[in-house]
Amino acid sequence: MTTDTKATETKAFEADVSRLLHMMVHSVYSDKDVFLRELISNAADACEKLRFEAVSHPELLADDPKPRISISADPDSKLITVEDNGIGMSRDDMTEALGTIARSGTRAFIERVGSGNASEDTQLIGQFGVGFYSAFMVATRVDVISRLAGSNEAWRWSSDGKGSYEIAPAPLEAAPRRGTRVVLHLMDDAVSYTGSYRLEQLAKSQSGHVPVPITFIEKPGAEARDIADGTALWIRPKSEIKPEEYTDFYRSVAGQYDEPAATIHFRAEGRQEYSVLAFVPSSRPFDLFDQDRKGRIKLYVRRVFITDDADLLPRYLRFMRGLVDSADLPLNVSREMIQESPLLAAIRKGLTNRVLGDLSKLAENEAETYAKIWENFGVVLKEGLYEDHERREQLLKLARFRSTASGENWRGLADYVSAMKEGQKAIFFMAGDDRARLEASPQLEGFRARGIEVLLLTDPVDSFWTSMAPEFDGKPFKSVTQGVAELSEIPLLDDAKKPDAATPEVDGFLAFVKAALGDAVSDVKPSDRLTESAVCLVAPEHGPDRQFERLLNAAGRLDKTAKPILEINPRHERVLALAGLGDDEKAFKDDAAHLLYDEARVLDGDKPADARAFSERLARLIARGISKG
Repeated sequence: MTTDTKATETKAFEADVSRLLHMMVHSVYSDKDVFLRELISNAADACEKLRFEAVSHPELLADDPKPRISISADPDSKLITVEDNGIGMSRDDMTEALGTIARSGTRAFIERVGSGNASEDTQLIGQFGVGFYSAFMVATRVDVISRLAGSNEAWRWSSDGKGSYEIAPAPLEAAPRRGTRVVLHLMDDAVSYTGSYRLEQLAKSQSGHVPVPITFIEKPGAEARDIADGTALWIRPKSEIKPEEYTDFYRSVAGQYDEPAATIHFRAEGRQEYSVLAFVPSSRPFDLFDQDRKGRIKLYVRRVFITDDADLLPRYLRFMRGLVDSADLPLNVSREMIQESPLLAAIRKGLTNRVLGDLSKLAENEAETYAKIWENFGVVLKEGLYEDHERREQLLKLARFRSTASGENWRGLADYVSAMKEGQKAIFFMAGDDRARLEASPQLEGFRARGIEVLLLTDPVDSFWTSMAPEFDGKPFKSVTQGVAELSEIPLLDDAKKPDAATPEVDGFLAFVKAALGDAVSDVKPSDRLTESAVCLVAPEHGPDRQFERLLNAAGRLDKTAKPILEINPRHERVLALAGLGDDEKAFKDDAAHLLYDEARVLDGDKPADARAFSERLARLIARGISKG
């Protein structure tokens, strides 16, 4: 930092801001129109903040109580100005708001853009607190003159977007009486934005919904004319709102540029009165998997913005974007009161039920649209199966899965249950990291041979909600990698005859394997779930299944892992051959027992239990094969 006087400072931008500005200036973004929407949104936020502060400090409004935003153009001087009479900024506010980016997602945003993947670039602006900087896509210099409400000082922030900015005092006569004025000195290739028709239509289409009136002055000396009346979109009747107005509002409130996949607009009346305008995005927001899992529904009280941190939906619905406007809450409600308010609890319950109800209707009536929503947000919705016991049944009806019978389509549980085989008592699933590996698992062989559908669960959350022992339509969920497979009473597709029981020789070999492996396994059993492979591992009947145990172990949540059960296919030719060996082959049979166990571990996605011992046994097996040859 270099200081010219005590009042005027020139500072370097924060490192991340410098990188971001470089991207802006070099036209990373394909749609530069977004700059006006972002500046108007900032101005509207400033007016909303002032309305909130004025509840407890009415003197801040002075003799200018009505909020407003003004857009003016000067084609001859290549200037566009956006001005508001909102809360305004102090010197420190300018440094914090315009010299740094506070949101944690900034670096991810920059890396996304810097990677060259700009196919969705216009969706990115606004999601990471970078909206103001979009002005540098069209401007060689940006001047911000602001006066904080109730202050007798004004300040001017100025930058060319090339690494530094200047903050200096501004004469009061050259500053707004209150609020902020943003002046864009346009690039030569952006002068067309000063055209009255283009600028007015851009403001109307992108920001005509904001709850602050907007006026437009097409050139110096011209009269201002109204282009938006500041009527909040959410209080208008649905029959009067066009689809494009919903889309424009969604893009503003969500900070995205996609189309909403679904719109939920209603007014609740009765014991609590509130209006809701919420949207399901058609693409995943960048903060969907943030660790705090916070929602992004804004809270208004009688059209005054209160907070966007009111916890109005459960965390498994955090992908929703929009707002709730309450008619009953006090305007001076504090954050602490919000968290404890019974009114907010009632709104939260009503809003959650409405969102899930509308999603259910969509799933029933517009299956293709709902499938796309599930594709994007199913992994988040499934968190509710674990967290929201009260609504678990409703969420299970909404859930969609891929299965051994679904191909690339999604499968609902009602369809699964209706297709269950005679004698099938459970909804079978298999959990893991990779669908292709799951489909190749030996544990599925017996189910596939009998035409039994198995759900393939590849999201980490699946192991958690299935561990809660839920049921659907009276049918429990059961992992195919755990306990008894319960397949013996269900006939094979190609041969309804029950397979022959294991021979005494095979029974003896299984007992030998169990003795050879000792404490490495809890048991060795003949398998009715294997039809092609020789071996597989399963978890005991009680406790976590194989995948859930891995997750808990990786997270340090298990003191010790359960010993698996080794299942052996008693009809496999390799097993039959090993069972037929005599006592003189005891050493070889011991090696074979351990190799069968390691084979099962590898098929299950693990490493051999002892890499050196495995290598030595394999070498002895190869040597035996060579000598026999």
